[in-house]
Amino acid sequence: MDESKRQFILNRMKGMQKDVEDGRRTRTEQAAAQAPVRKQPRFEELAEYKQVVMQQLAGRHLGMENPFYRAHEGASGATAQIGGRSFDNFASYDYLGLNHHPKVLARAAEALQTFGVSASASRVVAGERTIHTVLEEKIADVYDAQAAVCFVSGYLTNVAAISSLVGPKDLVIHDEFIHNSALAGIRLSGATRRFFKHNDTADLDRVLKTLAGDYERILVIVEGVYSMDGDIADLPALIRLKEQYGFWLMVDEAHSLGVLGETGRGVFEHFGIAAGEVDIWMGTLSKTSCSCGGYIAGSEALITLLKAQAGGFVYSVGLAPALAAAAIASLEILKAEPERTHQLRRNSHLFLELARERGLDTGLSQGYSVVPVLVADSLRAVQLSNELHADGINVLPIIHPAVPEGLARLRFFITSAHTEEQIARAVDRTAVILGRLKQENFGLASFDAGQLMALFAKS
Repeated sequence: MDESKRQFILNRMKGMQKDVEDGRRTRTEQAAAQAPVRKQPRFEELAEYKQVVMQQLAGRHLGMENPFYRAHEGASGATAQIGGRSFDNFASYDYLGLNHHPKVLARAAEALQTFGVSASASRVVAGERTIHTVLEEKIADVYDAQAAVCFVSGYLTNVAAISSLVGPKDLVIHDEFIHNSALAGIRLSGATRRFFKHNDTADLDRVLKTLAGDYERILVIVEGVYSMDGDIADLPALIRLKEQYGFWLMVDEAHSLGVLGETGRGVFEHFGIAAGEVDIWMGTLSKTSCSCGGYIAGSEALITLLKAQAGGFVYSVGLAPALAAAAIASLEILKAEPERTHQLRRNSHLFLELARERGLDTGLSQGYSVVPVLVADSLRAVQLSNELHADGINVLPIIHPAVPEGLARLRFFITSAHTEEQIARAVDRTAVILGRLKQENFGLASFDAGQLMALFAKS
């Protein structure tokens, strides 16, 4: 081919390419011109934000203080220092009174001197410390498990573990009252999600019969002690269903470790069931073990998989050494001093018994560390909390949207360190104040909704 022909072809190709680009640009410009202008809502316009503001406005209109985010001055357990005052404290996860135990503090201080404050990196990269291995061995020992792995957050533990184990071809079935962190993990996994009625294994059976054959993997998630209601999962019935349908069973022991069982090992010890019957043990380090973080215990294969693929482990910094040391010391005290668990149980049962005698609605609570007092109305729950605070009793309300409106409550956390006098006084003052608030019909039901909307419009 001579040069003139070659040049002619090249020019034609360039011209064709320009025509294509011009046509594409024209179509893009036309589409942009025809497309409606989309206005992204401001955060102030979101319905969720407006709901929060309306609650705040109602509280201000009624002269109610915000009970949340009150800063504690020092270590808190059965008592707390807030605003220069001492309070009987029923808002602490320190179930066994170990948060200020000399052995726990000494171990944490020693770890600070040895390892510094931070692990400084992901454990996969350079953040692995010998103290991590010791803690994980202690946790595995609690559950007679082959291995365990720790995460830097209890919430992250559920999110990372669940999203690593199931995917779009799988099914997760959970108790309807399961913790939000488990729901977040399920959503991230892409698995199909179904729930069964709270603590109703017959309903779980119904769901399994309907769906079990349609998925590759099935994961069932429950809590040992339910953190909002204080009742206990029916582990024997769950194990029977597991044998029938062959699903993985995951039990969240955040509020069970140190609470249930003769030696505080949790729900499996409470029912006298071998820990190995449960596939995945999950728990947090911020309650009985007076630290921060979470853990999974189970088979060697399970833990190896999570250490390799769980994003919340692989891509997150290792647990701070001082926190690991505090958790180790707490677990050692739990094993050496089971009487702490026994005292917690006595205190919890006493609170529940006295509350029922005074006609308080304690819902489903079985008297193991968590005892709610249902007051139905969110504003009433806040006012009750504030008036108890004025009386030197610190207990926090759980209100909408954390629970549906109509199920608002005060949630009392009982510890082994509470005295009978503290418990009796808390129950008495709660009953007296709540009785008066009910008599006054105090709450959202009696509030002028039109007036509230007017206040919102002015804000």
